[in-house]
Amino acid sequence: MSYFERNFDIKKAKGNIPNWLIAEQLGIHENSYYRLLRQELPKKKKEEILKIIEELKRD
Repeated sequence: MSYFERNFDIKKAKGNIPNWLIAEQLGIHENSYYRLLRQELPKKKKEEILKIIEELKRD
């Protein structure tokens, strides 16, 4: 898996939502969020982030 394919579903789903806003909802610093995305995330963590993205899109 290439670097650009890691967590592609999250990157695609977030659209124009800023990363800092997702990190804020996760309760972590923006830089920590960037570090999370460096490696392919476990399914449970991906689901948590995708849920946050959907909630932010509704607002």
